[in-house]
Amino acid sequence: MRISAALTIGVLSAAICLCGQEQNTPGQGAPIETKGMPPRATPADYQAHAQAGTVTVAAEFAGHSVPTLPGPLTTEDFVVVETALFGAPDARMRIAADDFSLRINGKKAPLSSRPYGMVASSLRDPEWVPPEQAASKSKSSLSTGGNDQSNSNEPPPPVKIPIELQRAMAQRVQKAALPEGDRTLPQAGLIFFEYHGGDKGIHSVELIYSGPAGKVTLALQP
Repeated sequence: MRISAALTIGVLSAAICLCGQEQNTPGQGAPIETKGMPPRATPADYQAHAQAGTVTVAAEFAGHSVPTLPGPLTTEDFVVVETALFGAPDARMRIAADDFSLRINGKKAPLSSRPYGMVASSLRDPEWVPPEQAASKSKSSLSTGGNDQSNSNEPPPPVKIPIELQRAMAQRVQKAALPEGDRTLPQAGLIFFEYHGGDKGIHSVELIYSGPAGKVTLALQP
């Protein structure tokens, strides 16, 4: 299963790179641009905000939901924080997702951020409905006379998400991820942390920023 997941991530990454190259044909070799999320009007429009030097860090916890501009996605293996950095007009700063970590339920060791490419294999679109396997149900009903419940406890066959949908979801996450590098403020985007527990088991969340602007901790709402 680990090998399969690794292969899936590799395929999706290659697809994203190919798409990025096609979109950047005039400048061959240009890096894929991560646009991030539109910053909200003010830091107060997020769940929490705090000052780190001359920069205001704002954030909102999204749990296992992945907010993107076309609509929300979900992931069972990661939790998401929408983060924004505000500064003086035309201020610039080096931004990196690695500057952020997340403490859940007061754990001593906070979670490190993960690259958006790692999230791709676990993404799901709530609006996508897998095709019904009516044929297999019909065959089962005919073979047992429609009354045999001996196979009722068997797990359903795994649903295969079309590669086109996987690629589209991966690109949506890529575009929404926090832009990195030397940037003009404000900037906003998603940061990802590996966490397999359910949302109901999360009682406290703290986002820790430690970067060029300084260090600050934000208490978020689970």
